[in-house]
Amino acid sequence: MRTVVMGAGRSGLAAAHFLAGKGHAVVLTDSRLEPGATLELDLAKAGIPGVWGSHPLALLDECDELVISPGIPRSIPFVTEALGRGLPVIGEVELAHRLLRERNDGSRVLAVTGTNGKSTTTDLVAHVLRASGISAVACGNLGTPMIEAVQAAPAGTVFAVELSSYQLESTRSFHAEGAAFLNLTPDHLARHGTMETYRRTKLRIFEGQTAEDVRVVPVAHPEWWQDAPGAGQTACFGWSPCDAWCDDSGTMRFRDEVLLARSELRIPGEHNVENALAASLLARQAGASLDGLREGLRSYPGLAHRIAFCGEKGGVSAYNDSKGTNVDATLTAIRALPGPLVLLLGGTDKGASYEPLREALGGKLRRLVFLGEAIPQLKRDLGDLPHDEVPGFDDAVHAALSLARPGDQVLLSPACASFDQFDNFEQRGERFEGLVRIWSAT
Repeated sequence: MRTVVMGAGRSGLAAAHFLAGKGHAVVLTDSRLEPGATLELDLAKAGIPGVWGSHPLALLDECDELVISPGIPRSIPFVTEALGRGLPVIGEVELAHRLLRERNDGSRVLAVTGTNGKSTTTDLVAHVLRASGISAVACGNLGTPMIEAVQAAPAGTVFAVELSSYQLESTRSFHAEGAAFLNLTPDHLARHGTMETYRRTKLRIFEGQTAEDVRVVPVAHPEWWQDAPGAGQTACFGWSPCDAWCDDSGTMRFRDEVLLARSELRIPGEHNVENALAASLLARQAGASLDGLREGLRSYPGLAHRIAFCGEKGGVSAYNDSKGTNVDATLTAIRALPGPLVLLLGGTDKGASYEPLREALGGKLRRLVFLGEAIPQLKRDLGDLPHDEVPGFDDAVHAALSLARPGDQVLLSPACASFDQFDNFEQRGERFEGLVRIWSAT
């Protein structure tokens, strides 16, 4: 069998290596002009030839299947030619699902899609399952390709899989014992064209479900999912009585049982209450106990660098949102925390105004700490608010921690890139967490 893999990103490379390891004839094609020495050597060792700089239609001659990476639209000429020839066009997720079902080893799939919150919910599902003693891994769009996770995991593993609309475009027989559609807001319309096409692409997550499976959906928005395909049993989450909901007193409930108070969650914000409720429904479908749900929800720290709790001392809590590299992301972080806030802002300026932060900070600001190269722009837009200017990152963090009072939250959500003092936002967040650990231990 001869397979063409299109796209040399992490997903495409994982697919190509898997197929080559199974003895398939594989050709990798990518639009970049050359692979680079490291990748070229890696592919040579695996016996995978590469075609670089274009996608010649001749590659489809004697091709049995085309595997495309998520970032590649199905509308480009090479893919439309493959479809026109009647060739199967799938993605790496479909390949992984095929392998998993062939193994038939008791493993199960819990899948998550939606515009926002996919990564946190997927990771939380795996965390809650592990709290119940169930082998589980998180994979898919949030990091590890599903094909890599399936190859590495033991029999009986539950795979929590984040799926983007791009990945769902290229599923064919994908089947999840539990699947969640979290929310829907305008996104990726340059690719999907309309909101309706985008919505229907998201609904593909339910296509292969049987009556023994569960379809997890928001109770407040039936218009998003009422025409969902598949035969899964509907389980709803939200803020009104349903399968998993949070009442007006802040109590999170699972059907007839009290789970915990929303204040016990370490991940802040109403959006994370919804993520936790959806994750509970999925994890319960895979066998999590109620005690396991409670323990997992209470102990989950959040994804790295995304409003992640990272330390507490004397009633002051610290949160790492280093991934907040733009104003919109920082707005989400500000709204998620109750305040009062000591907010660290700054780094490499991106040219956007910081004025939108002003309204969100109303009533919950203790003090701003401006740092890095963006200090002049921050002063221009927010300089009339209580603030300190501390250019160096470590000094700025120390200043923020010292300014906080009991009950405050110290939040790193810079609204800027990190390149003035760090290689990337991950390195910046890790430095912040290291400084907080030292602070909380003294």
